[in-house]
Amino acid sequence: MITAQQAIASRNAPLAGAAAVCGGLTVALPFSFPGDGGQTDADRDIATPIHTALDSRPGVYEALVIPSNGYILLPLLLIGAGWFAYRREWWRAATMLVVPELAVAINTWLLKPLWERPLHDYLAYPSGHTVHLVAIATTFALLTDSVRARAAVLVIGVAALIGAAVGMIGLGYHLPTDILGGAAAAIAMVIVLRLAAEWLTNRIRAGSAAARG
Repeated sequence: MITAQQAIASRNAPLAGAAAVCGGLTVALPFSFPGDGGQTDADRDIATPIHTALDSRPGVYEALVIPSNGYILLPLLLIGAGWFAYRREWWRAATMLVVPELAVAINTWLLKPLWERPLHDYLAYPSGHTVHLVAIATTFALLTDSVRARAAVLVIGVAALIGAAVGMIGLGYHLPTDILGGAAAAIAMVIVLRLAAEWLTNRIRAGSAAARG
């Protein structure tokens, strides 16, 4: 007979595997960077056709980066938390609020200084705008039980990420590998933090049940 803990472990195994793959990619990419942290061959191969096609219309770049800006992402974060709060799913609402912002903080204060890839006057790897966007979409997708809502968020999130990536590359805000590393780092961090939140919640519930019993 499968215990509840075994069922949870089995359900979470694919998530742990995805976190390991994304975390591995985040760590591996910097090994391809030149000594000065500049462009890789992959960066040039991706950026060149973007510049060729759109440099004559810089307004397109400005429009494409809008979904990655904080004044868009923070309201979306609150809407996501409100979705769960409306359903009285309080731990999910709290997780929705905390996990993406914690991922951004980890990226800003730990990951960027760790790899120290300079661009202009800031550290570019992993891309913070990318981490924020992907972390919000991934957290919601992992928390919701609605297949329709999950699919919608993933489709919209991927489209927004692709558009924002083109805009950031075109405007010179980030190199393509910054964005790829940011997406991978966000997914890995969100999965780990989401699993940690579930474990903590289960421990608190178990403790409360034992106290009542």
